[in-house]
Amino acid sequence: MSVPHRPRKRFSQNFLVDQAVIADIIAAISPQSDDTIVEIGPGLGALTRPLASAVARLHVVEIDRDIVARLREAYPPERLVIHEGDALEFDFAALGPGLRVVGNLPYHISTPLLFSLAENAPALRDIHVMLQKEVVDRMVAPAGSSEYGRVSVMLQYRFEMEKLIDVQPSAFRPAPKVDSAIVRMLPRQADALRARDDRLLAETVAAAFAQRRKTLRNTLGHIVTPEELASLGLDSQRRAQTLSVADFVKIADYRASRIP
Repeated sequence: MSVPHRPRKRFSQNFLVDQAVIADIIAAISPQSDDTIVEIGPGLGALTRPLASAVARLHVVEIDRDIVARLREAYPPERLVIHEGDALEFDFAALGPGLRVVGNLPYHISTPLLFSLAENAPALRDIHVMLQKEVVDRMVAPAGSSEYGRVSVMLQYRFEMEKLIDVQPSAFRPAPKVDSAIVRMLPRQADALRARDDRLLAETVAAAFAQRRKTLRNTLGHIVTPEELASLGLDSQRRAQTLSVADFVKIADYRASRIP
């Protein structure tokens, strides 16, 4: 473990080194001995060490073979279960219910990875991840704000979210060119707002935000008419960023009701 690891750009590797930030993240997670926790991208172990000390067994997902080798040297397999491979292809639900997800997510795959986690929301207890601050701001943005968009709607549909900690570039080695932030994501309860067809919801939201400056009449006109929107209590002259998650669910459910 004495040979320094050279960060690899293709894996978006920026390793957290600020001990105060690490302590704040662990305090926010508050790991307990019987928790089932999986860490995405453990890297050089900034979070891995305190997490592995707190829980009986820690799971990690890592794609970098050099880091995997280092982890196998440092931890016995009964304490650290290493899943070598791409987090985008990992079956989080296979680890069982009540799973807690932690990680400093690689920026280049953060959005698709979040959508992948959303599909596994019923199996999750919570998520604490670090992302580019700009992404976190979009995730938690309220309807009507300039940051509110497709990511906001689709993740708020699945999770209650809160930005916890802003993290400066100086907390990493090498320092990234952007600020970061920690977000907490709690899966919504089974009795929360649910669309009749998640695929239609995703399609509706994507279409509505495809051209942000245009009105619903233009962006959704090929799937719902202005008159149909009016029957749902929605003005076709509004823009997508003014609609709530419930409004999008209403449109998707109307579309689903027309399917024989």
